[in-house]
Amino acid sequence: MKDIDFDTLEVGYDVPAIPGMDEADIQTPALVLDLDALERNIKKMGDYAKAHGMRHRVHGKMHKSVDVAKLQESLGGACGVCCQKVSEAEVFARGGIKDVMVSNQVTDLAKIDRLARMPKHGARVLCCVDDPANVANLSAAAVKHGTQIEALVEIDCGAGRCGVITTEAVVSIAKMIDAADGLKFAGIQAYQGAMQHLDSYEERSNKTGVAIGMVEDALAGLKAEGLECDIVGGGGTGSYYFESNSGAFNELQCGSYAFMDADYGRILDKDGKRIDEGEWENALFILTTVMSHSKVDKAIVDAGLKAQSVDSGLPTIFGRDDVTYMKCSDEHGVVGDPDGVLNVNDKLKLVPGHCDPTCNVHDWYVGVRGGKVEVVWPVSARGKAY
Repeated sequence: MKDIDFDTLEVGYDVPAIPGMDEADIQTPALVLDLDALERNIKKMGDYAKAHGMRHRVHGKMHKSVDVAKLQESLGGACGVCCQKVSEAEVFARGGIKDVMVSNQVTDLAKIDRLARMPKHGARVLCCVDDPANVANLSAAAVKHGTQIEALVEIDCGAGRCGVITTEAVVSIAKMIDAADGLKFAGIQAYQGAMQHLDSYEERSNKTGVAIGMVEDALAGLKAEGLECDIVGGGGTGSYYFESNSGAFNELQCGSYAFMDADYGRILDKDGKRIDEGEWENALFILTTVMSHSKVDKAIVDAGLKAQSVDSGLPTIFGRDDVTYMKCSDEHGVVGDPDGVLNVNDKLKLVPGHCDPTCNVHDWYVGVRGGKVEVVWPVSARGKAY
């Protein structure tokens, strides 16, 4: 990524802040990162993965930031990133990430062509396949551009989205990939996304157990055909401890652990404790300002629907139990303030309900440490949904 010349940018128009500013002067609503908490989360996951003999391919769809991905590599030992879209992956490849997986199917011919050109940016490039007909098109594009695409067979291990469900299908597609020019069979993708947010640790364990069984069967089938997997990938913030202790997976793909959000924070660990009360720290906030308090028991803030995604519920207010974020419209948030403790121009830190789509509606992260703005990072792949 090119260095940003902040001297040419106007605070409040181009950016919400510039390095060196006081935290109190950040223009709102803005995405704020607590850099100390972020770094502790990244290092903790990196140490965990290393201790369990696992690689960690961080999920770039969560933060969509080259700068955060590089921090995850340097501080957490991440082996690379996974993304969901070709354009998103291309941002990371162009930004200097050397190992980039599209953990999704790429079937549109124009997208396949872009994928096949991506290794020219110096990156290892991978994608997922669940359709035999897709193999020939991927192969043709790789041959055309003189590059290599590594392909994984995706297993639908419970999410009910993409992926095949039988060992026979896994082996059949893997053999086609292995025989195709310009392609390399890289392994298995088996991410159980549907269960990551289940509150119950036992329920998550049971559903992950089904996925592990499917992977074990597929690995046995592949081995019988002489096919080895470099990657057996999956595992998210709600299940990584299951995959890492399975003996079947060798690569984790956790994303939200780095930032944490209100929805993930509610799920329970093995001791029945919320995971945002010890396992992971809240590092991402929507900083918002009280803009009106004309109603005695309600404060109106400047972070509404256009500053966040509420698909997984409303945000919570960090560090406070005396006020509550109650509802929102396009440009306004309504905060219940029964005791009248808030004043106009007070600032609040909101923990978004769902970090991924919330980050995608902002242009910048403002990284704060010790009350000062230390860094301002672009949301590099914002809007890269194709």
